[in-house]
Amino acid sequence: MDASRGPSDNSRNGPTQGQILSPIARLQRHVGRRIVSGFLILVPLIITFLILRFVYVYVEGFFSPVVDEFGWTFPGIGVLITLVLLYITGAFLAGKRVRAWEDSMLSRIPILGSIYSVSRQSIDALSSTTGQHFSRVVFLDWPRPGVRAMGFVTGYLDSGIEGSGAMVVVYIPTVPNPTSGMLAWVPEDDVISTDITVEDAMKAVFSGGIVLPSLEVPANIPDAIPL
Repeated sequence: MDASRGPSDNSRNGPTQGQILSPIARLQRHVGRRIVSGFLILVPLIITFLILRFVYVYVEGFFSPVVDEFGWTFPGIGVLITLVLLYITGAFLAGKRVRAWEDSMLSRIPILGSIYSVSRQSIDALSSTTGQHFSRVVFLDWPRPGVRAMGFVTGYLDSGIEGSGAMVVVYIPTVPNPTSGMLAWVPEDDVISTDITVEDAMKAVFSGGIVLPSLEVPANIPDAIPL
């Protein structure tokens, strides 16, 4: 009789140790997720603040010797002078003639001309709102078949290789620093076109895949656990 009443007596004595730890485990999981969410929100803001602060301190320090000569200054005068100079440059020096003169002069200087040409082409590609420069996101097999990598189409060319035909130039950025990466010449038929915007693709690169573009998820893949 005593043995038969044992299990019922234990169940009336209260929850077991595993049942007591279950709420604690859930609390730890909840707190951990909220800490990760806070980290992902605050880190980009902190990085942005530090970059702006660095630019502000550098600009203020650069113009402070000039401003001190006139005996008057106020916080932010270096930034104001920079904005005025940029406006004047864009208003009076922007144009095809100035651009042609700048290209013809600087491109002839040894070493400096090469640096200028690369810088000019990079700026043109990033600032282009028309054409095909850096405006198309594709997937391709890289670095081996079966592994898909995301890249940006930066141009088109005829390789001159027999049987290759038209090819696309694809820039495959390095995570999380897209300023370095790999450059691939790929046949047009070997790339997979997407409707992902360059902005969304850059977010994925900068975040290391934590922030992903909105894509249609197949029905056989379970929903991700929200943070």
